Amino acid sequence: MILKSVSSLAALPKRIVSLVPSQTELLAYLGLQEETIGITKFCIHPQDWFISKTIVGGTKNIKIVTIDRLKPDLIIANKEENTKEQVEELAKQYPVWLTDVNNFEDALQIIKDIGELTGKTNEADRLVTSIIKGFDELKKLSTVVPTAIGSQLPTAYLIWRKPYMTIGGDTFINSMLEHCGFKNSFADKKRYPEITIADLQNAQCKLLLLSSEPYPFGQKHLHELQEHLPGSKIILVDGEMFSWYGSRMLPAANYFKQLINGLTSSNCS
Repeated sequence: MILKSVSSLAALPKRIVSLVPSQTELLAYLGLQEETIGITKFCIHPQDWFISKTIVGGTKNIKIVTIDRLKPDLIIANKEENTKEQVEELAKQYPVWLTDVNNFEDALQIIKDIGELTGKTNEADRLVTSIIKGFDELKKLSTVVPTAIGSQLPTAYLIWRKPYMTIGGDTFINSMLEHCGFKNSFADKKRYPEITIADLQNAQCKLLLLSSEPYPFGQKHLHELQEHLPGSKIILVDGEMFSWYGSRMLPAANYFKQLINGLTSSNCS
């Protein structure tokens, strides 16, 4: 069944399968080494888990027969990262906690929820407090960006190539951009729309961020785009910092501070 509340489980889970990389990392942070028995092939953090835990397939290609052998008493999935059909199939046999994260507040709530589900409430609460503190400090710094350039920085963020894809205003990544003081040039779009170089040119974005995932943008792609966008500053960024909700948000605040400091020192305008 798909759990409707954190109190739906009759007992604390002892055999957890995680189908989402960022949530796997959160389980590790909360100290659920023994309880977590299955993860996906994209759950690369922590590395020792990737080596030692049972791999149950990809996020969108779960091997249900492998999960059946593990006999989990809790599966943690995500509405966006996993397929509806496979989640529903798994829910026929196992308790499934289905998360849906679209912004900063949603991300903090899933930390609390998973903490309560797994008996790690205190650890989760401490993590949330630390994340909020880090982003409060980031907020003070991010006000420097509009001051330095005279307005909120028009920004585009690419997640894919051939076709180019960006992020809309209803995504977690958009929420992270806002916390950095950046204005998403495609915030009026939904989810992950396809765009063209002409769209980027027409958007007149001052900053273009090329993510390391899911498409691994590199220096050669930066140079290709710079030819078409000579008036934009283009930067390669760590996609995990922008898109992984959960415990990754703790180091993300410092990463964003460094990013902002770099922009203000180069007078991005």
